[in-house]
Amino acid sequence: VSLVESGGGLVQAGGSLKLSCVVEGNFFKVATMGWFRQAPGKPRELVATIGSDGVPKYADFVEGRFAASRDNVKNTMWLQMDSLKPADTALYQCCSFSFGRPTYWGQGTQVTVSS
Repeated sequence: VSLVESGGGLVQAGGSLKLSCVVEGNFFKVATMGWFRQAPGKPRELVATIGSDGVPKYADFVEGRFAASRDNVKNTMWLQMDSLKPADTALYQCCSFSFGRPTYWGQGTQVTVSS
């Protein structure tokens, strides 16, 4: 099993990034997947989840700026992030859920938003 994120980087406030998470593992097609983030000195927080049916849910702070999607054939999911703010600066990780709890994690991709 592996989860590999990519797509992070440095962007100015108001800019956009699209994160990807490529998953190796037969569970992907049936698993709820999620995106978490952790900023320095802060606890990890859930950004979004997306069910096996492709229906996403978002944390309140997303405020309509992010869009999660997935392709169960390509074993890949994405997080399109628009209107980025400096407060969005964090390490973003994808994960899989099992029985409502995160199980497998990627290493993460760094997102830095400058003001």
